[in-house]
Amino acid sequence: MLKKVFLAILGVSITLSSFGQDLNCRVSVVFAKVSTQDTRIFQTLETQITNFINGKKWSNDNIQPQERIEASIIITVNQWDGSSQFDASAQIQSSRPVFGTSYNTPVLNIQDRDWKFTYSELETLEYNENSPENSNLAMLLAFYANIIVGLDYDTFTPEGGTPYFTKAQNVVNQAQNSIFPGWKAYENNTNRYWLAENLLNSIFKPVRDMSYIYHRKGLDTFNANIDKGRSDLLNSLLLLERPYRDKPTAFIFLTFFTAKNEEISQVLQKADPTQKAKILAVLKNVDPSNYGKYEQGSKN
Repeated sequence: MLKKVFLAILGVSITLSSFGQDLNCRVSVVFAKVSTQDTRIFQTLETQITNFINGKKWSNDNIQPQERIEASIIITVNQWDGSSQFDASAQIQSSRPVFGTSYNTPVLNIQDRDWKFTYSELETLEYNENSPENSNLAMLLAFYANIIVGLDYDTFTPEGGTPYFTKAQNVVNQAQNSIFPGWKAYENNTNRYWLAENLLNSIFKPVRDMSYIYHRKGLDTFNANIDKGRSDLLNSLLLLERPYRDKPTAFIFLTFFTAKNEEISQVLQKADPTQKAKILAVLKNVDPSNYGKYEQGSKN
């Protein structure tokens, strides 16, 4: 596994005697919008989600504690019926270390506004990928855990995340008869159905190829040769042009640029003027909503 080799190069001791879980996810349940004096259920919910997502084995590899993927989930409860019905939104983020530096690069930053579920106090969360009887909360967490792991693997190995995106799509398939929103193709084009679909659709293979080059041949080489690393990182964005022409409204583009627009803007600042102009022309097309940021950043 390339990720293990990456950390070994950093001087991290890899042993075969003790394997940790896959995610180091900080979970926060925010309930300021709910009028109640009894906060125990929210505290219990936060604890149960934390234990569930951090305590479960998500990847196919033996992950050491120092390799655990950094992530966070902030769940904002908009409504609660006083019993077991929750209407919420969630901000899901993840990052991974850049070789030879103390910098963690953002990989995922997504807002899911359809985070609706049932949960009773002291309920134990369980998920069985072969069972259609999982709760919607368990499926939400399993879906995003696999997305987080898959996106992380894609940054270390070409298409390394495929097994995990397939598992995420399996969750989507399980949820097709669900009464809860966010799982079906016809609801909108920026939901969980389309995130899994885009990540496995061959049309968007260049986007995943770009992610690998951006991180491994770009960011991870900054410490050794920052000029070449910067150039390779920016040139990787050229791979977005063709799939964007084919499917300009695809969710995968919004997902990538929501996580990366600040970083790209900073990298552009020190780019060669010729390359800067070429990449700005691409970004103006594929990410027009953030183009002002890129243009301003390139002038600094």
